[in-house]
Parts: sequence; C-alpha cells; structure tokens
Amino acid sequence: MARDDRGVTPQSEDFSAWFNELVVKAELVERGPARGTMVIRPYGYRVWELIQSDLDARIKETGHENAYFPLLIPESYLSREAEHVEGFSPELAVVTHAGGKQLEEPLVVRPTSETIVGEMMAKWIKSHRDLPLLLNQWANVVRWEMRPRLFLRTTEFLWQEGHTAHADEDEAMRETLTMLDAYAGLAEEITAIPVVRGEKTPGERFAGAVRTYTIEAMMRDGKALQAGTSHYLGVNFARAFDIRYTDAADEQQLCHTTSWGMTTRMIGAVIMAHGDDKGLVFPPKVAPVQVVIVPIGRGEQAEETTAAARKLAAEIKATGVRVRVDDRTQLSPGFKFNDWEMRGVPIRLEIGRRDLEADSVTLVKRLGGDGKQTMPLAAVAAALPGVLDEFQQWLFDRAVEFRESRTVAVDSFDDFRGAVAGGWARAFHCGRSECEDDIKAETAATPRCVPLEAAGESGACVRCSAPSAYGKRVHFGRAY
Repeated sequence: MARDDRGVTPQSEDFSAWFNELVVKAELVERGPARGTMVIRPYGYRVWELIQSDLDARIKETGHENAYFPLLIPESYLSREAEHVEGFSPELAVVTHAGGKQLEEPLVVRPTSETIVGEMMAKWIKSHRDLPLLLNQWANVVRWEMRPRLFLRTTEFLWQEGHTAHADEDEAMRETLTMLDAYAGLAEEITAIPVVRGEKTPGERFAGAVRTYTIEAMMRDGKALQAGTSHYLGVNFARAFDIRYTDAADEQQLCHTTSWGMTTRMIGAVIMAHGDDKGLVFPPKVAPVQVVIVPIGRGEQAEETTAAARKLAAEIKATGVRVRVDDRTQLSPGFKFNDWEMRGVPIRLEIGRRDLEADSVTLVKRLGGDGKQTMPLAAVAAALPGVLDEFQQWLFDRAVEFRESRTVAVDSFDDFRGAVAGGWARAFHCGRSECEDDIKAETAATPRCVPLEAAGESGACVRCSAPSAYGKRVHFGRAY
C-alpha cells in the first residue's frame, strides 16, 4: 500500500509494524545505542509526566511517602529470597568490575527493589508503632529483555515501585487492593483505558509473592497488556531480611509486606488502546497538546490569522487547557493537519480569513466528530474544557465497547482457539501450571487474571476437563 513518509503501516496490515513506525514518526521515542534501550523524546516524556503526576498524587493521598534507594544492589541480597532470585535470574545485569578492578562481590543493576528496601525496613522497623511503613520510589530499572520492544519491553524503563510493611495479613491485603484500585483509577479516568482487575494464577505470580493482582487492558489488536501489578508478599521477604516488630504484648512478629508498580509501558498502552491508521489518538488528560490552532493564509492574511490565533491561544491557556499555535510558515495547512493527527492532538482549531470575517473558528475532533464544526470565536475558550471532557469519555466508551465485542465466554477448546485469535476468552481453568503451559504452547494464550468482579460459576477446565479451581471464569488472551 502506497503511503508518504509521514504515513504508517495500517493496523490491519501489520499491527506491530504500525506501532514501531508510529512511536518514532510521532517523535515519542528513539532507539538507544545499547540493545533494548530507548531515548524518550520530549513529546513522549510529557505523556509520562502527566501519568506520573496523577499517580504520584494518588499514592500520596493514600499516605505513602517518596524515597529513593540505590541502583546497585549486592548480589547476596537477591539470593536471600530463593524464589525471587530464581524468577529474576535470566533478566539480571551484573557489574563485576569497577574502578579498574574486579569487585569482591558482584553488584546487580536494580531489576526491582524488594531486597534493598527489605534491608532498610529491617533497620527502620522496631515496634508496632513504626507500622505501617508506606514507601514509594520513582526510579529506573534494568531487566535484560530477549525480545525488546519500545515502551513495552525495554532493557531499561522508568516506573514507580511501592513497598510497604504491615502488622498482619489483613492490613497488608487492604494495602495491596487499595493500590490496585489506584492503578485502575488512573487507567480508566486518565488514560481512558478500561481494565479488568484480577488475581494472577500461581503460574503467573511475581517471583516471591503470595498473591499477585493485576489490571489487564485490551489493545486494538485484541491482545492483552498487563498495565499494573500489586503484590502481597506475605512474610517471605520479612523472613529473608529479618523485618520484625515488637507487638503490643512485647512479642516479636514478622512484618507482612507488599510491593506494587506501574511503568512507562502505560505510554505503550495509550498508543495501542486508542491509535488508528492516521497515528496517535491521545485522551485529553494525557495529551501533551490538547488543542492545536492552525492559522491559515499567506502574506498579510497569515499575519492577521496568526495574531488572532495567538490571542485565542492565550484565552484558552487561561482555562487550563494545553494549547499550541502552529505558525510554521514553510508548511502547508494540509501538512500541518496530517502532522497533528499523527501526533494525536484531540482538538484542532482552524482560523482563516473567512473565519475572522465571520467571528468564528473551525473545530475538528481527532476522532468521533461529525466533521468540521463552526463555533463563535468568542465562545471557543469557555467551551473547550467541556469538549475535551466529552472526547475523553467518548474514547473510554469506545474502548469498553471494543473490549466487550472481543471477549467471549467459551466452554470448548475449539471455541477457545477462535476467541484468543483476536481477543479474550473467558473460560474455566483447573489452575495447574502444566495445563497453562499446554494452552500457551497450542494457542500462545496465557491466563491474564481471575477477575475480582466476575460472577461465581463452576465448570470443567477448557483444556483438560478437570474441575475449575476458581469458582469463576478466567480471562485468557495473547499478551504483550
């Protein structure tokens, strides 16, 4: 299919190529010099800042405080929790030499911080009065990916990781689910991505966790993306790092700990949940530019329309809307329209000579509109916040409708194969890891989660016919 240099491969032709081309052409990211790394460009980093700002506020509202822990972790720390080190071993980057000498003990480049945080918690917690300890850090981590993909699976990525310690299981579990809800709230309210909250099966748990909870989102190709996870770690790490407290009866007790994280993968989620063949489609709340104004005309007309555009931009900015005037004189209006469509700006305003004569402006929505709308110039600034809110909701509703149309309850394995070829299957599952491995080998699908809010049902495993282990259907899908 012919396309110009600004175009991208259609989703229906090759979704992976569409994504890989789009993130570079829309100037979100560039491949880094080291294998699997990425350079997040200013336009892409602004998306992360908007996500980060909202999530940081949610974290602090629930009583957590930000801290920072070292990037380099002694190798012996990871080996204290056997399941943890076994789970991360293939992904570790290890420093063996520094300062021109071989190190006495190798240092692991942080893949996650449960071990170093556990070491500090053991120093800081003495009494039940020190609990709960609620920590969060914004940091980078390194996990050596075999098949890296920009934003989705990179060797180095940005994230936040929360780590908390509690007196008992009930309190720790409330924390685990509170943060899962915080992630779901951000996904649905800020990125306009509907998610399924659920628990991971034993075969899909975080290494060292007692329970792992997830929010799962469906992308436009029907695949699942794990968008955030929250883990109840029980006393596993407390036992390994001697994280204890003296209770009210003066008895020594092990702390119950949790950890939870969300990453720059969320930028990939926004791209794949909303984008189309023209490019990005940003929900207004994470759009670096919410409104672009394109003045139209040449010579004196251009000066006049550009002056009007700048005046309007100042009025719009005063309402709290992120706005930009595209006054690039060397480019045609048509090129600018296509360029901002590629960049996913929710609303485009056009101001030409005729618009000025009529005291009006032409409004175009990135998606979901009825073509161009004419609005009184004096009313635009006040109207835009409402227009953006409507667009945000429209994107969320569209994503819900798409997910529901691609999610099917199945009872036979033949129907299961068909469902996961382009979406999700809701099926009964025996819970055995061996059965999950068999399903993955035949269909490339994995159990995404046991949904928390699903109705209770019983039945036979869709693959092996053994009784269901969960009393409800499990979501299965191919995933990123």
